[in-house]
This record gives sequence, C-alpha cells and structure tokens, in this order.
Amino acid sequence: MSDSLKESLGAKTHESIRLVMDSGYQGVKKIHFNSFTPKKKPRGGELSDQDKAYNRALSRFRIKIENVHAWLKKFKIISAVYRNRRRRLGLRFSLICGIYNFENC
Repeated sequence: MSDSLKESLGAKTHESIRLVMDSGYQGVKKIHFNSFTPKKKPRGGELSDQDKAYNRALSRFRIKIENVHAWLKKFKIISAVYRNRRRRLGLRFSLICGIYNFENC
C-alpha cells in the first residue's frame, strides 16, 4: 500500500463512506474500515462458493461505475491532462455528466 494512498484516504474519506475497490488495493481494509475489495484465490487453493458469490456481487456493483468512467474517458476529461481554465473544470465535468445522464436514463 503506497504512502500517498494512506495519506489521501486519511485526509479525505470519512469512516462512514463506503469504498469499493479492485483487488489491487488488498491492504486498504487496514486503513479504512468500511472498504470492500474482491477476495483473492489462495495460492494452491480455490475460492469457496461464498467468496465467489461475494466477488460476483461486488463486480455487479463496480461495473456500473466502471462503465461511467469509460464513457467519461471518451471526452478525455479524466484520461488526459486538463489544459483549460482550472475554474471551469467543475462546470465542464458537470456538463459532460449531464449529457451522460440525459442519454442513459
């Protein structure tokens, strides 16, 4: 777990906020109590049916968020360096999110 992640989670996330992360963040449970990551298969073993069901439910929740991220990356607002006025980043991001909501709701 990187030190910058520890610092940013401690400063910006309240303990009541639920974090849903991918399996790359396995140690985040030690830092933030209310976090959820998929279970990894033990070396030389298999996941139990309960762990597989947990991973499946977590993936179904995460896929909705990941699809929105992929759609926003088409506009290059979160996948490239933002080179316009910093004051208007929030406005532009809100407009793009509004377009997404209009098309997908």
